[in-house]
This record gives sequence, C-alpha cells and structure tokens, in this order.
Amino acid sequence: MAIIESQGDILVRRDEKTAEAALFHALADPTRLLILEHLKTGEHKVRELTDHLGLAQSTVSAHLACLRDTDLVKVRSQGRASIYSLGQPGSLDQLLLIARQLIPLKTQHHWHEAHTSDETQGE
Repeated sequence: MAIIESQGDILVRRDEKTAEAALFHALADPTRLLILEHLKTGEHKVRELTDHLGLAQSTVSAHLACLRDTDLVKVRSQGRASIYSLGQPGSLDQLLLIARQLIPLKTQHHWHEAHTSDETQGE
C-alpha cells in the first residue's frame, strides 16, 4: 500500500530537516563547543569569552551568532553590553551525553582542514 504525501507535508518535513541540520552544523565546530562549555559556568560578555578562549572578538561573535540562530545560546542586553548564556542547558547536556556515547572508542576522527572555518585557521 503506497502512502501519498501532500506537497505541504513534504515541505514541512524538509523545513524540520533543515532546522535539524542547522543544529548539527552549530555543534560541528570545536570552538563553538568550547564556547558552549564555557557558558555552562554562567553568563558572559563577548570580551570575557575572547579572553578565556584566546580568540579574536570577530571570531567569537561569529560563532555566537551561529549558536544564537539555533537557540543554543541566548543574549540579553545590559546597558551597551550583550550578555550571553545557554539557551537550553539541560537539553544541551542530554544531547552532548548522547553524542559522547556515539563516538567510537578506538577510532579517531581526522579533523580535515575543510571542516575548519577560515576564521579559526589563523587563530
């Protein structure tokens, strides 16, 4: 028996998959994972993150924008400063725990330069 899907159903599924892909893209960079890990300690300004990570302000800001797009990070204004925090800390912890369980024990991923953004190569 064939299942017939409407064009609207297919578009909704494609949108869901696009959102899922964006989430995994946001998690696919070691620097973004470090930022998320640091934000577990509490709220931080960009300057605090740049000092802690030893990266340029523009690099950290670009990574934060990617994380904000997927709601992994939220931002609030305090005067002229932007304060960043985790968007969904409990869910992120669960996701990363499951991800660690999926990592093969004896194989090492060879992080190819193609995975590294141009912004972080020179840092």
